[in-house]
Amino acid sequence: MTCAACSLTPTTSPAASFNKSIIQKWSLNNGAVLFYKKPASSILTRPCAASSSSSSSATTKKKRKKKKKKDEEEEEEEEEKDESRSGDDESSSSMMKRLDDVNPVGLGRKSRQIFDEVWRKFSGLGQISRTIRSDEDDEAVGGPMCEFAIPGAQNTTVLVVGATSRVGRVVVRKLMLRGYNVKALVRKASQQVVDMLPTSVEIVIGDVGDSLTLKAAVENCSKIIYCATARSSITGDLNRVDNQGVYNLTKAFQDYNNKLAQLRAGKSSKSKLLLAKFKSEDSLSGWTVSKGTYFQDVVATKYDGGMDAKFEFTENEEATFSGYVFTRGGYVQLSKRLSLPLGSTLDRYEGLVLSVGGNGRSYVIILESGPSADTTQSKMYFTRISTKAGFCRVRVPFSAFRPVMPEDPPLDPFLVHTFTIRFEPRRQRVTDGTTGGNQDLRSFQLILEYIKALPTGQETDFILVSCTGSGIEANRREQVIKAKKAGEDSLRRSGLGYTIIRPGPLMEEPGGQRALVFDQGNRISQGISCADVADICVKALHDSTARNKSFDVCYEYVAEQGKELYELVAHLPDKANNYLTPALSVLEKNT
Repeated sequence: MTCAACSLTPTTSPAASFNKSIIQKWSLNNGAVLFYKKPASSILTRPCAASSSSSSSATTKKKRKKKKKKDEEEEEEEEEKDESRSGDDESSSSMMKRLDDVNPVGLGRKSRQIFDEVWRKFSGLGQISRTIRSDEDDEAVGGPMCEFAIPGAQNTTVLVVGATSRVGRVVVRKLMLRGYNVKALVRKASQQVVDMLPTSVEIVIGDVGDSLTLKAAVENCSKIIYCATARSSITGDLNRVDNQGVYNLTKAFQDYNNKLAQLRAGKSSKSKLLLAKFKSEDSLSGWTVSKGTYFQDVVATKYDGGMDAKFEFTENEEATFSGYVFTRGGYVQLSKRLSLPLGSTLDRYEGLVLSVGGNGRSYVIILESGPSADTTQSKMYFTRISTKAGFCRVRVPFSAFRPVMPEDPPLDPFLVHTFTIRFEPRRQRVTDGTTGGNQDLRSFQLILEYIKALPTGQETDFILVSCTGSGIEANRREQVIKAKKAGEDSLRRSGLGYTIIRPGPLMEEPGGQRALVFDQGNRISQGISCADVADICVKALHDSTARNKSFDVCYEYVAEQGKELYELVAHLPDKANNYLTPALSVLEKNT
């Protein structure tokens, strides 16, 4: 059909597909109306502007009114349908919510979220170094990294020794991420070393083998993480780094703490309490030697060889307790009533450390506890210690003492008033000493240097990364383990709160992906990621269960039948997951 006014013909496209359910209209200014069906693809149609009449206009108006009314009715019907559908959706959604509440998976998820929030608030109450931050500050920090922050970390300076080692590099970055102030002790500040550490790390030049260079390193430090290890298997290098280095650093740290305490006209909380020091003839005053028997054998009395003991200051300026016990069931002992400094009580300390030397015999340490005014009410507690040929330092926690009478309560260090060291031939073992296998187990010689009380505390002061020996070449394993153990002994007798971590063979892989095994007894055989070892170091800084603990750690493995004697703790790579506390709480303290 052709329009005479505009000579335009409505066109149709064969590609166009019409939607027959929708009819729209187009009203022109002059009253002409064009009806068309809305296609999926638009069809160009130009309306005629010239052809119109009054009759067609009137007819068109009536049709428009009818169409408008019909459209309004259709819209009302659509609205009613939408309301009914929305009502159905709301009822179905409410039903889904009720089902989700009943779903055990949903309940478990909600309970875990509630427990995590309660545990986070509860665990924050016991942190000594906690700082209070307002909600506005938390909102200002924002971002996912703010969850790594440790309360009080900005007031804690950690010295990392061996910061360029495999474990040390990860430790430094984990500490920086959590807001700690970090100092790194390096031998040379070369460009390569500087590039390996973050720019905000304070670099201190020093050598753990030279004690004079460590004073500046420990200044203003709160805690130490020792990751250094000898680069060669030369005995001198091993002894300098793994043994003497630990001793020098612990001594420098203790000296710095004592210096701070003196400036405050007080005493360092990390210092040991001197109970006895044998440096002259006068220091032996108050010590008494006695002897006795556990039972009397009438038949054996005829052949009794007797027993004798003495405590003297020798020509070598050594306080020596020596003698022999040939009597069956006999013993000899050395005792003294303790005299503590004014204001000091043993309940503020957690154990004793003895510096002794001799021929490697074992002894019984006895503490008498009770009212000092009435010794008849005293109760006795004992524990056994072993020494070695030559000088050694023996650490004895108060928790190791057991009552002589099983019905007595546990030891209360506050009431301890008498110290006794006893020798008895029973349970003696031949040791590797200068006398070889011709030792007479009924004779003894014990050189006493000092007896001190070890301070108590809630957190670790010094973290040492040692090794288990697994994965080290057989030709150098014995030398490495010997140097490492000597360094561990130096740390244990220092008086500092310590954590000794013995990881399996170190591996270069992401941390937090596999379950960890925490054990004591040199039974582990698997490796562990450097990142996981670094994470344990950082978590142990403020974990009270890690204080004065030595333990082995590696990845989960299946133990041999009958040897499943390890504590398994599986954890996910979650920054809020506190896996260290349950893992270490069951392990022995002061090992």
